[in-house]
Amino acid sequence: MALLLSLLTTLVLCSYGPVGSLGCDLPRDSVLLSKETLVLLGQMRRVSPSLCLKDRRDFRFPQEMVTGSQLQKAQAVSVLQGTLQQTLSLFHTERSSAAWNATLLDQLLTVLHQQLEGTKSCMEEVTGKEASARTAKDPTLRYFRATLWRYFRGVRLYLQEKKYSDCAWEVVRMEIMRAFSSSAKLQERLRSKNENLQSS
Repeated sequence: MALLLSLLTTLVLCSYGPVGSLGCDLPRDSVLLSKETLVLLGQMRRVSPSLCLKDRRDFRFPQEMVTGSQLQKAQAVSVLQGTLQQTLSLFHTERSSAAWNATLLDQLLTVLHQQLEGTKSCMEEVTGKEASARTAKDPTLRYFRATLWRYFRGVRLYLQEKKYSDCAWEVVRMEIMRAFSSSAKLQERLRSKNENLQSS
């Protein structure tokens, strides 16, 4: 949970375009799309979480991976892009289609895809400003990518272990929803802070 929350915090920071430190401009509706993701995940609930207590899982990722560190431009955008790609991939499977309401799932996939497309143009802008060879060899970025891959691999193995049960999908839904919820709250705080800076 800590890892995904930290990565989605990166999404929030990326959402402020030229005001932020990334040097690229994500679409202005990225904050709204993030909130829409949260709403859709909430609507997708099929089972009461109280029925799935025995299935809860702590995916145990170190919060210190990004806490307190200053991500470089390409690092932040790459982490954001990887998070969206992995989340999209997780929900874009036959097993996922069988688990969720088809209409809500299609809407979620559309919103995630829109956010991912926004990061692609941003990534192109950033890598145009930085040496791509140096970026590819960046040990911090490689560590983030590897940790992100392991996180989602753990989620997939958990689903497989639980035979893709309704409760297993509910645990995964709640995991991602909590992260997006924290992200949305942080977005509001940052927006307020940004407005205060512009007015002073």
